[in-house]
Amino acid sequence: MSNDRKNLDEMLNLLKNLFEDGIPFNKVLGLKIESIDKNDIRLKFEMRDELVGNTLKKILHGGVISSVLDVTGGIISMADVIGKMAGRPQDEIAKRLFKVGTIDLRIDYLRPGKGKYFVATGSVMRTGMKVAVVRMQLHNDRDVLIAAGTGTYIIG
Repeated sequence: MSNDRKNLDEMLNLLKNLFEDGIPFNKVLGLKIESIDKNDIRLKFEMRDELVGNTLKKILHGGVISSVLDVTGGIISMADVIGKMAGRPQDEIAKRLFKVGTIDLRIDYLRPGKGKYFVATGSVMRTGMKVAVVRMQLHNDRDVLIAAGTGTYIIG
């Protein structure tokens, strides 16, 4: 394994730990990163009573869906930055990561959020020097597409 690949894997693991353990809101949502590389991410969370928006139908709150897709887009944007900066000092990469933030977010709610668990995926569509555009999707435990989103993130 090359040093660049080893450093990339280390930085992605640090990012995973930060998002799972270091951000209280992500803990509230119960987000767990199942896989991450510089181009794709897969997050999972379990359905819980605290995440319900419609108590009669027992479906996810739209804000939970939006938040999960935004987190997914933000993390994959950061992973893309890490991949593009491979070989540079970690403190330089970290400084750039602290600049990442959401510029625009569009969510299409396609079906009710019913399921035992949900999986969010994201992939980078395009990045430039300052902005990344990401596509995100949320599926339930039966692989039914619940929502899709597009996010624009400042990365520099």
